[in-house]
Amino acid sequence: MNAFLAFLKIDLKLAMRNRAVLFFNYLFPLMFFFVFGLAFDAKQGGTSVIVVTMVTTIGILGSGFFGAGMRAVQEREENILRRYKVTPITPVPLLLASIVMGVILYLPTVSLMIFLAHTMWGMPVPGNLFSLFVFVCCGAAAFRSLGLIIAAVVNSSQEGNVLIQIVYMPMLFLSGATFPLSFMPDWLQIVTQFIPASYLVTGMSGILQRGESITQNYKSVLALLVTLVVALFIASKLFRWEKEEKLRPSAKLWVFAALLPFFLLGGYQAWSRQELTKAKIIHRDLARSHSWLIQNVRVFVGNGQVIESGAVLVRSGKIEQVYDGSFPDAKSLNAEPIDAAGKTILPGLIDVHVHLGASGGFPEDFSKFDPAKASERALESYLYCGVTTIRSLGDRLDFMLKLRGKFGTGEKLGTELLFCGPLFTAEGGHGTEYARFLPEAMRASFNAQFVRTPKSAEEARKQVDDLAAQHVDAIKGVLEEGVPGYSFNRMDVNILRAVVDEAHARGLPVAIHTGKSADVIDAVALGTDSVEHGSFADEIPDATIAEMKAKGIAYDPTLSVAEGFTNFAKGDTTLLKRSLVQQVTPKDLLSGTEKAAASDEFKGLREGISHYPMSIQTSGNNLLKAWRAGVMLVTGSDAGNFLVMHGPTVQHEIELWVAAGIPPEVALQAATWNAAKLLRIDSRTGTIEKGKEATLLIVDGNPLQDVRALSAISAVFMKGERVPRSQIFEQK
Repeated sequence: MNAFLAFLKIDLKLAMRNRAVLFFNYLFPLMFFFVFGLAFDAKQGGTSVIVVTMVTTIGILGSGFFGAGMRAVQEREENILRRYKVTPITPVPLLLASIVMGVILYLPTVSLMIFLAHTMWGMPVPGNLFSLFVFVCCGAAAFRSLGLIIAAVVNSSQEGNVLIQIVYMPMLFLSGATFPLSFMPDWLQIVTQFIPASYLVTGMSGILQRGESITQNYKSVLALLVTLVVALFIASKLFRWEKEEKLRPSAKLWVFAALLPFFLLGGYQAWSRQELTKAKIIHRDLARSHSWLIQNVRVFVGNGQVIESGAVLVRSGKIEQVYDGSFPDAKSLNAEPIDAAGKTILPGLIDVHVHLGASGGFPEDFSKFDPAKASERALESYLYCGVTTIRSLGDRLDFMLKLRGKFGTGEKLGTELLFCGPLFTAEGGHGTEYARFLPEAMRASFNAQFVRTPKSAEEARKQVDDLAAQHVDAIKGVLEEGVPGYSFNRMDVNILRAVVDEAHARGLPVAIHTGKSADVIDAVALGTDSVEHGSFADEIPDATIAEMKAKGIAYDPTLSVAEGFTNFAKGDTTLLKRSLVQQVTPKDLLSGTEKAAASDEFKGLREGISHYPMSIQTSGNNLLKAWRAGVMLVTGSDAGNFLVMHGPTVQHEIELWVAAGIPPEVALQAATWNAAKLLRIDSRTGTIEKGKEATLLIVDGNPLQDVRALSAISAVFMKGERVPRSQIFEQK
C-alpha cells in the first residue's frame, strides 16, 4: 500500500507537468465538446446529453490509450522505469497507481462538461450523479488497463502508435462515440456489440438520458471490471522495466485476451439484441426531446376551446406553452419553427375500439399472412394517419403483451396501444366462433388467449384478477344473442356483474359489447364504463339513454363497422379507395379484398351478412339521441372487421357522425378529450394544454368547417417526436 501511494503521488506530480497528459485529459475532450455542441445544436432538447455522453467516451478512450498506454511506453524508452527497478517493488503498485491517477485526473473533466452543458445549453443536472461517476470510474479504469497492456507488449513508441490506432479507431467510430448507432445499418450495429466502447456509450446514455442506476447497467459494469482485472494481471506479467527487454510479436495477441469479456458479451448481445434495443430506445428519447414552435396555427384544444391563431411550444416531449395570438420568436426559445398558417393543430386522435388480430380484409395468399407482423404494421399505420392512441377490445393476450413491450418502450415507433386482452363471454357466445376457422390443434391455445368463459361469479372474479396482474388496461364483456341463423349463447348477467364489480375493484374500466337495445339496458344497469356499438337493430329507450348520462357511461356507436358490413354484403369496395387507406394498407390485402367482394367463393358469406340486422341509419339515430341527452360520446371503429382497415379509422368515423347530424366540434372532442377520459389517460393527453404530452396532429385546412380536412395530414407528433411518416413502414 505504501508503494502504491508513493507511486500515485509521484504520478500525479508528473502528470501535472506532462503536456500530453493534460492535453488528452482536458483539452482533447473539450475540443470535441464544443465542436459536437455546435454540430449537433446542443441547445436543442436532449442533444446536450448526447454530446456529453459522446465526449466523455472519447475522453476515456484518449486517457486510456494515449494517456496511459503511450505514456508508459515513453517512460520505459526514457529510462524512467529503470530507476524503479532497483527498489524492492513489483509492477502491480506502479500499474495501479497509473490507473487510479488517470481516473482522478479525468473526473474533473466530466464535472466541467456537465457544468458547461448545464449553463450553456440548459441540460438538467443529472439526478443520479453517483451512478454516473461510478460508471465513469469503471470505464476509465478499464480502458487505462487496456492501454497498459498495449504498453507492455510493444517494443517501441512507433509500434505503440500503430497498435493503439488499430484498437482505438474502431472504438472511436463504431461505438456511438462519434456517430449514433441508430444511423448504422443493422449488420454493422451487430458488429458494434463486440466493441468495448459501445457499452460506455449506451451505459452513460442510459444513466444521463433515462435516469438509470449503476445496477441497471450491471452487465456493462461487470465486463469493464473483468477487463480491468484481466488486463491488469496480463500487464503485470508482461511488464518490462527497460527498453532493451524485447517481446516476441506474438505477445501482442495478449491485447485480444484482455478484450475477451467484451467478445463474450458481444456474442450474447448479438443474440439477445438487448443493447441494440436499448440504443433504439435512447435514440427515440433523443428524437422526443427536440424543441419545436408550431406557429401561426389554429389550435383545437380538445375541451371545446379553439384558438384561431396562436402557437404551441413543444420541448422534451411535452407541451411547454400554448400561445393565444402573439408568441415569441422561435430562436429566442431555442426551438425549431414550423409555420402552420392555414392549418389546424389537434390532439392526436383516439380510436377506443379496434381488433389488431383481424386485418379488415382478405390477403391474396393466406399462407403468407403473418398476424404478428400485420399487427405491428397496423400500429404504424395508425400513427401515420394521426391516430395516436388505440384500444384493442378483444385480441390475443400474448400478442398484445409483446406489442406493448416493443412499441410502448419506444423500441419501435407506432401508436400508443391500450388493450383489454381476452373478452368475457359465454360458452358458445359471441367471440368463441372465431376459433372455428382455425385448425383443431390451434383452437385451445387461441381460446386461452382470446376469450374467458367463466361458469360462476367466483371464477369470473379470479379471471379478472389474473388479467389485472398482467396489467391490462380494461376489461371487456359481451352481451349479444345474435339473430336467427347466426345466434349466440348470451352471457349470464349475474356472472357479468361479478366481472364488472371485480374490474372496478381493481381500478379497471369495463367495456360491454351490445347487439340490441335489450343488451344496452342490461349493460347500463351493470354499470359499465362504455357501451360498445349500442344497437344497430332497434332504438335504445330514452330512459336508458338518461341512465347513461346520469351514470357517466360513454357511448361508442362504431358506425364504421355497420357501414363496412353493409358495403361488403353488397360487394361495394368504395371504402378501400380512400387515399389514406391506399397509403397504409398492404397492396396484397387491398387486391385480395377487392376480389373477395366480387368472387363466387365468398358469395355465401356476403349473402349471410346481408341478413344481419346492422342498420347505419338506426345506429346514427341512437347516436343523435345520446348526444342530445348529454351522454359522453367517444370514437371507436371496430377496425379489423369487413372493409374497416387499420389506420385512418377515426377520420372516417367522424365523417359518418357528421353525416348523421353530429356537429364537427362535438365529434372532434369525442375523438380527443372524451376518448382520453374514457381510457383514463386524460391527465397526460387528449387536449393541447401546458404540461401534457406533445402527441399532436396538424392538418391542412379547418376540420371544424369540413371534417374531411382530418385526412389532409401535414404532420404528426408522438410525444414530441415529429413522426417520419415516409419512413415509418421501413422500421426493422
